[in-house]
Amino acid sequence: MATGISANRLELLQIADAVAREKSIDKEIVIEAIEEAMQKAARSRYGAEHDIRVKIDPATGEMETKRVVTVVADEAAVEAEDGTPFNTYAFQTLSEALKHDKKAVVGTTYEEILPPFELGRVQTQMARQVVTGKVRDAERERQYEEFKDRVGEIVNGTVKRVEYGNIIVDLGRGEGVVRRDQAIPREVFNIGDRIRAYIYDVRRETKGPQIMLSRAHGGFMAKLFAQEVPEVYDGVIEIRAVARDPGSRAKMAVVSNDSSIDPVGACVGMRGSRVQAVVAELQGEKIDIIQWNPDEATFLVNALAPAEVTKVMMDEEEERVEVVVPDEQLSLAIGRRGQNVRLASQLCGWQIDIMTESQESERRQREFTERTALFQEALDVDEVIAQLLVTEGFATVEEVAYVEEHEIANIEGFDEATAEELQARAREFLEKEAAELDAKRKEAGVEDAVLEVEGVTLPIAVALGAGGVKTVEDLADLATDEIRGSFESKDGERVRVPGVLESFNLSIEDAESLILKARIAAGWIEADPEPEAEYVEEGEADAGLEPQNEG
Repeated sequence: MATGISANRLELLQIADAVAREKSIDKEIVIEAIEEAMQKAARSRYGAEHDIRVKIDPATGEMETKRVVTVVADEAAVEAEDGTPFNTYAFQTLSEALKHDKKAVVGTTYEEILPPFELGRVQTQMARQVVTGKVRDAERERQYEEFKDRVGEIVNGTVKRVEYGNIIVDLGRGEGVVRRDQAIPREVFNIGDRIRAYIYDVRRETKGPQIMLSRAHGGFMAKLFAQEVPEVYDGVIEIRAVARDPGSRAKMAVVSNDSSIDPVGACVGMRGSRVQAVVAELQGEKIDIIQWNPDEATFLVNALAPAEVTKVMMDEEEERVEVVVPDEQLSLAIGRRGQNVRLASQLCGWQIDIMTESQESERRQREFTERTALFQEALDVDEVIAQLLVTEGFATVEEVAYVEEHEIANIEGFDEATAEELQARAREFLEKEAAELDAKRKEAGVEDAVLEVEGVTLPIAVALGAGGVKTVEDLADLATDEIRGSFESKDGERVRVPGVLESFNLSIEDAESLILKARIAAGWIEADPEPEAEYVEEGEADAGLEPQNEG
């Protein structure tokens, strides 16, 4: 390239044009790179202190080299703090300029055309490095701009090389990588093989844009169906969720925006033609296509197909669901190595616990017996009354003590007097229990201020005392792992380290909230101010206007 730069004008333009076409970048960028390279070479010849500029005419290839002197204010001629003298080669003070040019002002430039010069070996190497670096940067920027908006697309490429299980793919105008964890297990590609993959991320990094490809991503399967099923491509059928165990099995939830079209049937195709085309691309991965449903319980039942579900019990706060299946359906519901329930859980976003009808019956019987015994002891009643309370849905003494009186009085065989007596006994039991717990708390040395922290109950305070947490500051200084418990590696084994409140099964959010409240109470941090209430002016209320939340 340097030989071309120093050769003639026609060859210079031909080189710029060839590099631009080869790297798929603008010819102007190549010419600018050559200009910068020539400027650097000229400065090494005439002196780095000179302000030398090179301009190449993109039409004729004519190259003009000139030295520029810029007029600056007289104050700029003062020696810099680091001792750098004023550069008289590239700058001239206004007072000096006015001696030979009465029209000179700050910013005026004087140019001197320099004669053409031949590049030496060192200057040629320097020019080549500058041009190569500029062209590489432009090529990387072009690749990033081209692929950054293509995330979520399927691309075709050729396997360029395979490194430690990672597949480097030539995409024509860029290079992507399928990392080992994004490939389908046991799938082998050789250099030169054609490959289809899904762009799931494009990152701008110092070594160039990283185009991250995947064949294991759920989006890859969804896009394959969009190619095979016109109704998905047109948006008549929506793919709401995909869960995959790459190369083995997958579940896909679909819904139709047209009531006359069966989404599952459309995706399967005549005699399975459409789904088989996708299965072939995914190396025989078995695909369960299920009907999406806005009712989460119904959707969960669909997701666990082919297993039958007899009962669903959902805990929305914990996002957990207990599913009851017939005894003979347990292995089918769980699937091989837990595959079926795992994919269903990924598809729905809920933690799924599966039990058989006999296990659920045993658990209900056990809970019934335990609650009956609790009420017999706490309320000092016979077994029949305790069983009636459990049958009506009462689970704790607190519920008996603080529900509306008529809810107990309306139980068959009870009256208002019975309800009043039961609630009195329940409250008396709770007060006695609270007194005992408070005595234990004091005995453990837990300060009264700890009880004032929002979220701390008497049982929690007693447990904190047993764990050596006795002041608000002690509680504020805890980490979530110290509250909930954690695993540590000791002598190569994974050992459970219990937390001070492990028995309360607090979530991470609850543990973090408890620590935050303690730190506010200790004065370590300030509480967020309460949002100001917005009021509706009387006239606005009359007009039927409602206050709007900002943001």
